[in-house]
Amino acid sequence: MLQIQQIKENKATTIEGLKRKYFKDAEEIVEKVLVLDEKRRETQVELDTTLAKSNALAKEIGGLMKAGKKEEAETAKAETSALKVRSKELEEVLKSTEAELYEVLVTLPNLPHSSVPAGKTPEENEVVLENGTIPTLPENAQPHWDLIKKYDIIDFELGNKITGAGFPVYKGKGARIQRALINFFLDEAINAGYTEIQPPILINKESGFGTGQLPDKDGQMYHATEDDLFLIPTAEVPITNMYRDVILQETDLPIKNAGYTPCFRREAGSWGAHVRGLNRLHQFDKIEIVRIEKPENSYAALEEMSLHVQSILQKLELPYRVLRLCGGDMSFTSALTYDMEVWSAAQGRWLEVSSVSNFETYQANRLKLRMKTEGKSQLLHTLNGSALALPRILAAILENNQTETGIKIPKVLVPYCGFEEIA
Repeated sequence: MLQIQQIKENKATTIEGLKRKYFKDAEEIVEKVLVLDEKRRETQVELDTTLAKSNALAKEIGGLMKAGKKEEAETAKAETSALKVRSKELEEVLKSTEAELYEVLVTLPNLPHSSVPAGKTPEENEVVLENGTIPTLPENAQPHWDLIKKYDIIDFELGNKITGAGFPVYKGKGARIQRALINFFLDEAINAGYTEIQPPILINKESGFGTGQLPDKDGQMYHATEDDLFLIPTAEVPITNMYRDVILQETDLPIKNAGYTPCFRREAGSWGAHVRGLNRLHQFDKIEIVRIEKPENSYAALEEMSLHVQSILQKLELPYRVLRLCGGDMSFTSALTYDMEVWSAAQGRWLEVSSVSNFETYQANRLKLRMKTEGKSQLLHTLNGSALALPRILAAILENNQTETGIKIPKVLVPYCGFEEIA
């Protein structure tokens, strides 16, 4: 959530930033925020003045009565009664104004960092770098959805029978390579200084609001209505919410956590060849890295997170590229996002496997996550990233490493898998 002071002091910059994220009616909404804030402050001043005057008169009444000035005391009592009525009216106005202001503020997305390129579509994202060699496949190369049937390692039909579309069943070496990837990714995070966390995979509304999934992504999450809980779309949500309503000390920072969880996304309206097979699922596994940083260190931390993800892709020997997302393709809460994409050789296209983002103070303001320093408290910066999501990584491994006789396992995964080839 954007801070009022930030909007007031940087009105033009706020409007420009909202426009770069293609937020509708930016000028009107910002003006509404400022008008409501002015009304809130004026009402608060009048309320404080009214209460002070009422309290002063209440003290005078006793003195007037003692002095025998009954008529003046009665006049003061009448005035006090009127002031009490007025104070209650002002309290109601203040309460409703604050509620209306809050409702408007939560609809505003985070402002993009100055380095975010202009643009609305994925095609306008900026390619920062490319790494690796595009593999040459045999003439009879197949996409991963055919390979998994050929080697009987993932069963989509069985998942559809048990649950529905987008809930695959991993079998045999398919299940083992899933477990291998999870353990490998977690070990890489731990070696990079992250503390492993195993959080709940159900969250309450307060947690969903704290990281910005609610109300923005309400329809994209699975909702257990009887208990009013949501299945997590990413481990970012429970891990970041560990610090909701927390005041940290400077010595606590930086905080680096990593967690493995299954993730659940409704992905309503997704269809077509680009979401076939493992390309888009309703349930998938992911390792998430989450950081809490002092504001002056957060962008250096973001670059470090990007390099961490890239190092994993290099060890898996997957060709990849890094994109800086344009304003229109960024998430509601992010100030700057890097996407990592791997090359899917049989599909002949890039597949997104990770996003690493800096949210600056946006989530921290919702979470009331602060740091106390020199007797003052200030909002911190939150960051997170996928390190990594499994489905498309597995798709690229299967496609890029297929041979005439089977699928070779990347060398770094062999100790985790216990086998060198799927055949």
